[in-house]
Amino acid sequence: MWIFYLVLTFLLLILTILPKIQHSHWIFRVPEFGKIQLTYFIVFTFILGFLIDSSENFWYYQALLIAMFVHHGITLIKYTPLYRVKKHIQQNQSSEKLHFISANVYQFNKEYDRFVQLIEKYEPEMFLTMESNADWEKALRPLEKAYSHHHKVTLENTYGMHFYSKMEIKDSKTHFFVADDIPSIEVHLKTKDGFSFVFFGVHPPPPSPTEEETSKERDGDLLSTAKRVREIHEPMIVVGDFNNVAWSKSSILFRKTSHLIDPRIGRSFVSTFHAKYQLLRFPIDLMFHSEDIFIKNLKTLENFGSDHLPVYCEFFIDHKNDGQEERIDYATQEEKAEAEEMIQDGKEEDGNRDAVVTEG
Repeated sequence: MWIFYLVLTFLLLILTILPKIQHSHWIFRVPEFGKIQLTYFIVFTFILGFLIDSSENFWYYQALLIAMFVHHGITLIKYTPLYRVKKHIQQNQSSEKLHFISANVYQFNKEYDRFVQLIEKYEPEMFLTMESNADWEKALRPLEKAYSHHHKVTLENTYGMHFYSKMEIKDSKTHFFVADDIPSIEVHLKTKDGFSFVFFGVHPPPPSPTEEETSKERDGDLLSTAKRVREIHEPMIVVGDFNNVAWSKSSILFRKTSHLIDPRIGRSFVSTFHAKYQLLRFPIDLMFHSEDIFIKNLKTLENFGSDHLPVYCEFFIDHKNDGQEERIDYATQEEKAEAEEMIQDGKEEDGNRDAVVTEG
């Protein structure tokens, strides 16, 4: 049992150290997804230490576990209600409450009706689907009567993307920032009460042993989005399957470069993947917003057969309330240069993806 304790302690140490090494290979990037689970295992191992026959070095290992717990805890506590952020009350000059659903539907999920029923149940003003191909587009057509405005990027490579809105779309664009098969969408909307804002949908490829060997395309795509966001001077929401966690270096660099706010801070993790395994669920479907967007509710909804839980958000727009300015972090010149380098690395990376992906 003592050997098991030691092995577990050193494994946790390795998984804690790996993400601190700024290398783009998935071996270094994937462990940062599991920071929540690592923290639970650290607590488990610490308690286990008191239940076994220990050596004279016992307290050195326990101190190491405490240090790791503090290291992870300092980051994670920001994404809980224990980390206080100012709450904002909706005023008369603000827009009406708006709602959206963002969902990675999983291209090979055939339970189309469950997703349609989800949209009909919550009736958001707009919704975004990722991994939606031609079959999904066909399945979503019954919703087009209520959602008469849309922007569609139909692909069979698990990176298709569809946006549907009850509100007027003033303009929309599809961007291919780092690769010609990885789209991001930019949609300019106008609410019924006259407020304009921009909705950005993103879904970059993940670093993993089964997909992309490195995070270069993911990071380059996200930071290209951040760069584009800075060119737009309207209320902004960026949402999607980031295949990233909010506390990673590239996510923090995205937030600083874009001058957007992470609504998870002071609220909750909003973990979405994997939908079927609660203990192995990571918060990789992220959202960021400008200072004149105020979030009232951000949560996951029920599973509809995908490997991701859908994200539901309630928000309003208020141009006259500057109470969130203090929540914006700004990139240094060094960080801006690093972001440009990561964008270039992403463009130069060859993703080597199939145009049509089959399940299996």
